[in-house]
Amino acid sequence: MSITANSQRSNILSKNLEDITSNTNGSWANLGAELVYTQDGTGRYLTFWWEHSECLGLNPQQLVADQNGKECAFSPVDQAAYLYILQQVLTTLMPQRYQCWFSYNQQLFELELVISPIMPSLASTPTTVLVMGRLLQTALSKEENFGSQTRVEQAARHSQRHHNLINQITRNIRRTLDLDIIWQQTVDSLGEALQVERCIICPYQSSSTKVQVIAEYRQPNNGSMLGLEIDMASEPGFAQALATLQPILVEKPQHPLFNQQRMLVVTTCYQDQPNGLIAVTLSKMCSQITLEELELAKEVADQLGTAIAHATLYKELEEARQQAEQATRRIREFLANVTHELRTPLNGIIGFLKLILEGMADDPEEQTQFLQEAHKSSLYLLDIINDMLDIAKIEAGKMELELRSVTLDELFSDLESFMAPQAEGRNLSFRIQKPPTSDEIIVYGDYQRLKQVMLNLVGNAIKFTHEGGITISADVVRKKVTFQDQQFPGMVRVRVADTGIGVSLDKQDKLFQLFSQVDSSRTRQYGGTGLGLAISQKLVEAMGGEVNFYSLGEGLGSTVTFTVPLYQQPVMVSSSDSDLQD
Repeated sequence: MSITANSQRSNILSKNLEDITSNTNGSWANLGAELVYTQDGTGRYLTFWWEHSECLGLNPQQLVADQNGKECAFSPVDQAAYLYILQQVLTTLMPQRYQCWFSYNQQLFELELVISPIMPSLASTPTTVLVMGRLLQTALSKEENFGSQTRVEQAARHSQRHHNLINQITRNIRRTLDLDIIWQQTVDSLGEALQVERCIICPYQSSSTKVQVIAEYRQPNNGSMLGLEIDMASEPGFAQALATLQPILVEKPQHPLFNQQRMLVVTTCYQDQPNGLIAVTLSKMCSQITLEELELAKEVADQLGTAIAHATLYKELEEARQQAEQATRRIREFLANVTHELRTPLNGIIGFLKLILEGMADDPEEQTQFLQEAHKSSLYLLDIINDMLDIAKIEAGKMELELRSVTLDELFSDLESFMAPQAEGRNLSFRIQKPPTSDEIIVYGDYQRLKQVMLNLVGNAIKFTHEGGITISADVVRKKVTFQDQQFPGMVRVRVADTGIGVSLDKQDKLFQLFSQVDSSRTRQYGGTGLGLAISQKLVEAMGGEVNFYSLGEGLGSTVTFTVPLYQQPVMVSSSDSDLQD
């Protein structure tokens, strides 16, 4: 029976409250429930209909009429708990499902009910509930004696307390999405209800062979297991509970803190996927666990499994939201920096050209100087635009590479012609160290993209180095690799080391993030968009290699390495440094 469906029915009925309370329409059977009645907040029947009334000798009209201050003939066994639920429904205006025992004429009936508020109008406070339900079981026939009746009533009250406890635990764990609170409230409720020696909860992940105790309830004479890791191979009961998704009773647990006491292990699940374990150790005085206690543990585990799944999903969504906010902030900062970087060379170009057009150059030599500065600014502007276009292509998966054999000497030669003058202009040393071979080292990659990577790395090294110098070196790693279904004899590792400002250890993880810069103040001081390392990493990975950054901290220099597949094995002059392995 759906709570939502019954709520909709109660809304329909509320449009004609007089018909409901008087039952003049005679259409109770059309509501789709075998038992339908209305009550006020004190539990007094206003109307009553039950399809079993006649065979039980129950007169609905007499039942409604004979309530004047007297105990009703058909009433809940646990009247106080029932009235509490009624008041909750009238206060919260939310329907509730409720399972309880009713007594009538020395008979007991277990009923499943859905209790819904009846709203007379939008502006009025409800005072009446509509109850629909069905019979689950009868516990006693008319012929049985009074002593049996008392025992059954006691069992019914005990069962009612069981359901109340389940409702209480369910309400508690649904009030929060904090997993720590959910776990602790659950072990406390179970431990107190079952009066056990210890109750622990361990989250479970299928990728791990161990579980950790995240919450516990224990008697004062027991040592704490909180934070303890348990290897499931050493506790077969844990593995069996996970495999069968059924409660498992372990006679002698292996872990010493369980004191070899009998232990009940129950798996928490969500959509038949285990996500946790509840373990309850029983005292020596407890000879056996009752079926009712077993059902209690199972129901709590079902509720907890759902709560864990929802709380985990909420946590993941919250983390994703925070990451999205961080990404948005990074993009905003990036756009602000890029705007500045674009305007600076553009203003330079416009300014120098304007000087020439307005005849501000005193002689041809100065005019040539203005043109050279404008050309230099235009090249810088082009580099920024190319970086932005490259990252857009990479993110869209449209970056095309022309992979072929490339000689390392050719790359190093072009690099030296471009970057050595820049280093010398800043009074920095510039050295290139080639591997000791008797023939050429040939790598496999896109020549233009490899050169772009090296220019980016060396350009950064020069920009962030004030004194000392830059050293570019390479070595051959003899380790067979497969890339694009082709096997290569090894990798070539290229290093770019500088004696510059370095990067603190806690900020190095930001270096390769898109739109992220280690320090915005550095960006203002040194310029740049922060895309160089990210683009280099994407390009190298697309060519089958990897990029790594090393720095011992601020002021201690930096080293960036990248690898690229070795096209063919060269003849090495010395093997002292060439057998390095990753």
